[in-house]
Amino acid sequence: QVQLVESGGGLVQAGGSLRLSCAASGRTFKAYAMAWFRQAPGKEREFVTAIKWSGRSTYYADSVKGRFTISRDNAKNTVYLQMNSLRPEDTAVYYCAAAQTFDVPTGLDGYDYWGQGTQVTVSS
Repeated sequence: QVQLVESGGGLVQAGGSLRLSCAASGRTFKAYAMAWFRQAPGKEREFVTAIKWSGRSTYYADSVKGRFTISRDNAKNTVYLQMNSLRPEDTAVYYCAAAQTFDVPTGLDGYDYWGQGTQVTVSS
């Protein structure tokens, strides 16, 4: 069982930056692929980025490539999402997710555990 707790969300102006953190419980954190998804009002939850258990492979949605960076610190059981050049369309609740696999799923169904979400609001 893994519990995920996100933090770092907030209100920021367009062009600004935020760093989200996701702290995970459990001794086997390093065996999990980790990802960030987001859900805007009235829209489906969508994939943002994911990282392999080793941290050596990362994947991004086209909409965030070059602006967002995912990273992890297995010693701290934490995954991060650095978001730069934020846009109003990035406004959403951001969810951290974990999958007990050596692959890196990009679909919702691939993830076993979810955090409660943290709100990110980008004003124009």
